[in-house]
Amino acid sequence: MNQMKKYRKKPVIIEAYQTDKEKIIHTLEGDMKASVGDYIITGVDGEQYPCKPDIFKKTYEPID
Repeated sequence: MNQMKKYRKKPVIIEAYQTDKEKIIHTLEGDMKASVGDYIITGVDGEQYPCKPDIFKKTYEPID
């Protein structure tokens, strides 16, 4: 029987900006619509995807 283990997500630094207009983002999973106020995240391999502001603020914090 497999034993359940706990894992922590590795800290990864991303770049993001908050969009001021609706746009279509070409993601690895297909095209996604970003609404005004959504964050557009650029991942570690250059991929982009939109993220709602409330989720972004729960997941990411600014760095210096």
